[in-house]
Amino acid sequence: MGQFSIKDLESLSGIKAHTIRMWEQRYGVLRPERTATNIRTYCDSDLRRLLNVATLCERGQRISHVASLSEQELCRAVAACCDDPHQFNPQITALLTATLDMDERRLSCVLSHAAEELGFEATVMNIVYPFLYRVGVLWQTGSLNPAQEHLASHLLRQKLLAAVDALPITEHDEAPRWVLFLPEGELHELALLFMNYLLRVRGFRVLYLGQNLPVCELAKVCKHYQPQHIATVLTTVPERDQLPQFLAKLAHLCVDTDFVLYGPLVHQLDLTLPPRFRRLERMTDFIRFVEQLTTVSSAAPA
Repeated sequence: MGQFSIKDLESLSGIKAHTIRMWEQRYGVLRPERTATNIRTYCDSDLRRLLNVATLCERGQRISHVASLSEQELCRAVAACCDDPHQFNPQITALLTATLDMDERRLSCVLSHAAEELGFEATVMNIVYPFLYRVGVLWQTGSLNPAQEHLASHLLRQKLLAAVDALPITEHDEAPRWVLFLPEGELHELALLFMNYLLRVRGFRVLYLGQNLPVCELAKVCKHYQPQHIATVLTTVPERDQLPQFLAKLAHLCVDTDFVLYGPLVHQLDLTLPPRFRRLERMTDFIRFVEQLTTVSSAAPA
């Protein structure tokens, strides 16, 4: 069972701590335990209830009414109000509660409905990324077990693969070429899969090599495929103190190719990048960069 501080609940629900305290005192929305030093602590059921209460209040329902609902009534009301994909936070909280309840059908339905109405790219940017941030908070507080995290990750992976599979294959031989890979030992693939989608939907040619690739293979890939860009996401690999050597090796293996780096490991302030390397902090930065390349490519003479 997870244990949350009031600041954890604030991060996960988007409801300010002082509002949570007021809801407790006036309406009995939550009944936290207290430590020996009188600090509030909350459990998994408190989190679920607060997420549901927050969803209904964001849709304009009065807290006095919402607080009076039983748990079953609360869940039914949330399910009924999460059908509008343009209301992002209800979709995010619906995904969170479905993950905690291990409800695969509900997870899939929320994502599919939003993608139909908003488009796949907007769904990932506005719903999936905030959802994954909150999943990370749950993981850090010990309130998400491996099975729940794997359920969400693998379902998102399926959605990304299906979205890519539905795209037409780029038939223009002159379209800029990209290689996407994760280095040996790196398994966090969701961001790379989304990059794959973003590039393909804009007409780039992509060679997707996926997880766990020995970087020595890149020399052969560059020789035969001749990409203009190589992108990778560095989350846990390599070790931080080995990153400069790793980047130097990439530069040596692919001397005529530009690299795009993404992920937590590349944001070290004292990290000096080799020539032709670019690091991007957010996925919006990657989209902006790709859009610039699209403009340049379409403006080039045939």
